[in-house]
Amino acid sequence: MAQLDIVDVGHAYAPGIEEERWALKPLNLTFESGKTYALVGPSGCGKTTLLNILSGLVRPSQGQVLFDGADVTALPTKARNIAQVFQFPVIYKSMTVYDNLAFPLQCRRWDRARSDAKVRQVAEALDLHDRLAQPARGLTADDKQLISLGRGLVRDDVAAILMDEPLTVIDPQLKQMLRRKIREITEQFRPTVIYVTHDQYEAMSFAQEVLVMKDGRAVQQGTPEQLFEAPSSTYVGYFIGSPAMNFLTVDRDDRNFALGGRTLSVAWDIPHGTTAVEVGIRPEYIKAVTEPGPNTFPGRLRAVSDHGAQRVLEVEVAGQLLRAKTPREEGVPDGDDVLIHLPRAKVLPYADGQLVLQS
Repeated sequence: MAQLDIVDVGHAYAPGIEEERWALKPLNLTFESGKTYALVGPSGCGKTTLLNILSGLVRPSQGQVLFDGADVTALPTKARNIAQVFQFPVIYKSMTVYDNLAFPLQCRRWDRARSDAKVRQVAEALDLHDRLAQPARGLTADDKQLISLGRGLVRDDVAAILMDEPLTVIDPQLKQMLRRKIREITEQFRPTVIYVTHDQYEAMSFAQEVLVMKDGRAVQQGTPEQLFEAPSSTYVGYFIGSPAMNFLTVDRDDRNFALGGRTLSVAWDIPHGTTAVEVGIRPEYIKAVTEPGPNTFPGRLRAVSDHGAQRVLEVEVAGQLLRAKTPREEGVPDGDDVLIHLPRAKVLPYADGQLVLQS
């Protein structure tokens, strides 16, 4: 497996377009060898363009693509030694499961014994070992997708495995199982994996690092925990998490902050010239309490949504709606009047949509 570097890479699908309208704005990224990454964002954010540049299907308008330091920008896909797993499984239906997995090795003229050992090792990891003699045409969509992945895992010359929305056509009840299986396999074989999805839950539950994209830009890269606990912008806070992060407009006087006339027991240094100050807090950290104290605020319960093991309370505080996620066993507050606690350590400041880092 290889380290993949994106050096000042940008792309426009038509000549003469100003940079602000490029599908991918110039960026620099490093995908470390042996790690799993997810590119996540809405349709049109540039994630598939970036994946296609890495694969060689698209040559960027500017910049370099490096595999282990070697410039592959001008090389075609077949010369990059990558494996690709697409939205729709690409397999040879006329072949058996065994022959599908062995085909890349036959093309590389591996001897029979070495090829057989590798195919059986990968088939065991994929839970396909008892179906090696079965024709591929009779398999389910999730098994076909595993074969697509397996064809990349059997090779020892793969620089990276690139996966483009691989679970989109999978039955919803099978998605969680297949996602878990793919993660187990990547942890076992440790390939460099770059996984494109629009599903933030899929990205957070699969990848070691998540790259959030917007309008052709990479707006934040980090572990799932980092993106959940400290979104770098209100955009990332809204995009990551379900329900999304709450953002509340606050009043400020120098370093003092208030919500609905009640003081927030926190003080931040906000950059001069800021026009809008908000605080962000995840629904998971908001609690309904019975006694007033620091960072408690009166509110009105507007709605309760049942999410199985959890409920989501919609509460109006100081004329703004926030959502609190609470375990079912804690019940629902009696009456419409509630008291909400915002834990100091979980309240984050945002100035003009960007997280304010505190020393």
